[in-house]
Amino acid sequence: MTSFISFRLLCYKRVSVSVCGAFRNISNGPASTSVAARGSKHRSLPANTALATPPTLGSIGSPFFVSRASKVTSTPTQDDAFIEAVVCQETDIGENQMKQVELGEGKVLLVRQNGKLSAIGSKCSHYGAMLVTGALGEGRVRCPWHGACFNVETGDIEDFPGMDSLPCYRVTVGDTGEVTVRAKRSELATNKRTRVMAKREAHDERTYVVIGGGPSGATCAETLRQEGFSGRVVLINKEPCLPYDRIKVSKTMDMNLEKCLLRTQQFYDDSEIEVMLGTEVTQLDGAGRELTLDNGYKIRFDKAYIATGSKPRRPPIEGASDLRNVCVLRTAEDAKEVNGQLGPEKKVVILGTSFIGLEAAAYCVGKVAKVTVIGRGAIPLKESFGDAIGKRVMDLFQEKGVEFVMHSGITRCIGEEGAVKQVELSDGSLLDADICIFGIGSTLYTEFLQNSGITVNRNGSVNTDQYLETNLTGVYVGGDIANAPVLSNEGLQATIGHYSLAQYHGRIAALNMLGKATLLKAVPFFWTVLFGKSFRYCGYGTPEEVIIDGDLEALKFVAFYIGKEGRVIGMSSCQRDPVVAQFAEYCSQGKVLHKSDLSPNPLAWLPEQS
Repeated sequence: MTSFISFRLLCYKRVSVSVCGAFRNISNGPASTSVAARGSKHRSLPANTALATPPTLGSIGSPFFVSRASKVTSTPTQDDAFIEAVVCQETDIGENQMKQVELGEGKVLLVRQNGKLSAIGSKCSHYGAMLVTGALGEGRVRCPWHGACFNVETGDIEDFPGMDSLPCYRVTVGDTGEVTVRAKRSELATNKRTRVMAKREAHDERTYVVIGGGPSGATCAETLRQEGFSGRVVLINKEPCLPYDRIKVSKTMDMNLEKCLLRTQQFYDDSEIEVMLGTEVTQLDGAGRELTLDNGYKIRFDKAYIATGSKPRRPPIEGASDLRNVCVLRTAEDAKEVNGQLGPEKKVVILGTSFIGLEAAAYCVGKVAKVTVIGRGAIPLKESFGDAIGKRVMDLFQEKGVEFVMHSGITRCIGEEGAVKQVELSDGSLLDADICIFGIGSTLYTEFLQNSGITVNRNGSVNTDQYLETNLTGVYVGGDIANAPVLSNEGLQATIGHYSLAQYHGRIAALNMLGKATLLKAVPFFWTVLFGKSFRYCGYGTPEEVIIDGDLEALKFVAFYIGKEGRVIGMSSCQRDPVVAQFAEYCSQGKVLHKSDLSPNPLAWLPEQS
């Protein structure tokens, strides 16, 4: 039976109503009223139409009813579960603007676009950045810190990182211009909303398997349920724990695993997602649609998503495989092992100037006697940020007490009583080392795909189309192992191991597994925090030139990476938010920035707000 909305109009000029993203403009006379519940198509009804059986609308939790607009003070409504108040005047927020307002003890983000007002949670559901300081795109707002995107009408998360959507609230504009917001107190307090999950139905015999328990696999499994899949969902994870926030492994090695879980076991139980922990897929039979697991079990599947990620590279160094305290950093267990060895008398040697290596050095330096980073090049992070920024980062580390030995490498690990005690460098010199950490890249977990029918590239990656489907119909890949199209790379394929991109792949793959054809529109975004300084980067490719605007010495800058034909292929920043998030939105809309657009004002491309 169809549910309808009942309302009555009294005599006043205009009432504008937004309910959880479903916006209504109601005016006197024969004009029609657009009525829609979240997630449904709009239906036009004649104004003043009265219909029966009002529905519950999204997070509002009560029937939609419009009567004469009245002045509402900040006094809570009679229903203690809700709060309703005038938050501002309509003239206080212009077209294409955002405004953070207070509602009781909470905050709400108001957005006006295309003449409509909507209200959603004020903070990013990932790490809590204030979205009012982010980038407003077309129908969505992007977090200034890490690039997560939320629909401004529904609050749904559309790009990542993060797992939860934002609550959306009812907005009304009275005839004298007062803007009133009504919200659940609980949603104001949490600022998060978990989308409704479909339930398993016994008559649905389909089985969709997700291979890989990282952020990509977790997002895919959850999205399948969010988008209505009622068959069997199996999430297979070779680690013995539930999916967790892996980016903390090298940044905060004293991480509490339970607090870093993306979802609890109860969540998966309630969502009827089967999770197999400590289990690895050893073979995939594409023709027979069957998986073989390392415990001997076999699983037949209808469709599959593979996001097995990567494993840290261990170089063939003499003694490295035989000694304790020679470590890598990929899992929570790795972080626990390293952190447990740290102490004021210890000396740490790190091989590699990647983000993993530098994050580990930054974490360790204040906890041990000495940290030395060994690099084969002249400066760290050159491939990611360029010479000048890499040199400034190196200076920052040296200021904090980290030592560097560049143009070098480790040829031998020397032990004592089964544990590493020294490392020999390329020039024959020796360094004392109680702990040695390798941070020199990774290889891809795709060996089990040999003879599967899926084409695997020499580097272990798998080519996908614009829907993340492989050459094997019904089998999709994402995350680190996917050689997938990148929108900001002119649609060319690339293999990119970014946390947020992996989550985005999981969502897009799930939609396409369900037949909801959704093109991949990837714009890579990554970040790191080094000694309290946040560095952000958006884009992809090898630049021919780097243009820096700002004060590099003060670590307050924006860098533009110029590729062929003067195209801006990437942008990085430190202490200049939200410019990288704004560039990400610019690219996501299919726009292209050129070197000529940066002069005389390098930020003239930014959208003007009314």
